[in-house]
Amino acid sequence: MKKWISKIALSVCLLVFGLGSCAFAAEDTILNGVTIGEVDVSGMTKTQAMNALASYVEDVKEQTITLKIGDNTLEAPLSEFGLTCTYEDAVDEALGIGRTGHILKRYKEQKDLQHGGKVYPLEWTANESLVRSYVEENCTQFDQEAKNASLTRSNGEFQFVAGEEGLVLDVDASVQAIMNYLNGSWEEGGTVELATEITEPEGSAEELQHVKDLLGSFTTSYSTSSANRSKNIASGTEHINGTVLYPGEEFSAYEVVAPFTEENGYAMAGSYLNGETVDSMGGGICQVSTTLYNAVLRAELEVTERSPHSMTVAYVELSEDAAIAGTYKDLKFVNNTDYPIYIEGYTSSDKKVTFNIYGKETRDPNRKISFESVLVSQTDPTTVLTENAGQPLGYKSASSGRTGYVAELYKIVTVNGVETERIKVNKSTYRGSNRTVTYGTAGDPVLSENLRAAIALQDEALADANIAPLVQAAAPAQ
Repeated sequence: MKKWISKIALSVCLLVFGLGSCAFAAEDTILNGVTIGEVDVSGMTKTQAMNALASYVEDVKEQTITLKIGDNTLEAPLSEFGLTCTYEDAVDEALGIGRTGHILKRYKEQKDLQHGGKVYPLEWTANESLVRSYVEENCTQFDQEAKNASLTRSNGEFQFVAGEEGLVLDVDASVQAIMNYLNGSWEEGGTVELATEITEPEGSAEELQHVKDLLGSFTTSYSTSSANRSKNIASGTEHINGTVLYPGEEFSAYEVVAPFTEENGYAMAGSYLNGETVDSMGGGICQVSTTLYNAVLRAELEVTERSPHSMTVAYVELSEDAAIAGTYKDLKFVNNTDYPIYIEGYTSSDKKVTFNIYGKETRDPNRKISFESVLVSQTDPTTVLTENAGQPLGYKSASSGRTGYVAELYKIVTVNGVETERIKVNKSTYRGSNRTVTYGTAGDPVLSENLRAAIALQDEALADANIAPLVQAAAPAQ
């Protein structure tokens, strides 16, 4: 009898052991009460659960999260972040809950499902490179530069204008914040606050109260300018007027007066291009930069970039000009004083443009400066004869030549009326151009050949003699 009871007990143990170690079949379904992520996978086979989760993941990628940047928000598509999710392990675990292990374990898991269910979280991964690209291309648009304290000048008096704080996105910290959010446990439609830094404005009323002394001034006339050129000079001057530079700051004339568009106050007018005068948008702006350059020299600020015109200009002496051309010719200077400076610019009804530079005068009152333009060399134009086979014999046209110059500008320093220094400020080269005379050579072969021989000899008198009879014959007809 005891032997029989032992056999029964052994059989029960083996049965329990066998049940506890068996694996679920492929066609088994997940018990009720199981959720993976936001997907209820109750009653699903592995294939069904995998398909349902794949569809869910694609739906999630079409959603957005809110990025908070200071007081601004941006709805960012998750599809921009290369978001991926792995869920096969979660499906396998879901299939096994309440179906594997010993009988007591399975019983407990099934009861837990009935009372509270089971949620398996999804593990998401974002592509950091894509996150960074999105942040750099879209989130930095909300950066705001601090507006430094400034001044306005009216009726000869300065008024203080308070500055404003700026906001700059910390790209690295913001990328990490998004990565931490997406790679962790997150909710659909959630919000991520990006890292920003507040930038304080420069300047105070105390600092700017020092700006009261006239450090340098210069005026040029544009009385012969057209209406469009006059408009350009007035517009460029207005853009510069009111600029405040703090110690160590650099000023770029091009950055301040550009772009040269109608919307920015400019019109078509004459300017130099490749040794010729052509109409261009903003023509005449170089007279603005030239006038400012001379005021800067007299304020003895540090000029860091200056270029002469390709050809001479009439409104200043040689080497006193400063050209602006695209981004390759600019006027730049640094406030090398210990105090802020204020740039005042204005035009007058008699077509004069003036720049005044104000700051705190620290120079010796007995020390005076002046400037002298010195001609180094001069190259007179020569005459070049050419032919135009498309024009008839008797035709002649001539272009004006232009003298080339090399000049130097010197700053002369005197103390109590005695010269103590003579400093070379710059050396400038101005391109000359030849006088070109063109003759028509179409017509009588003999006369044409004789004229070409004169052209080959570069003999204008001989060439004129060859066409003189034709010119005289044409005169009565004209």
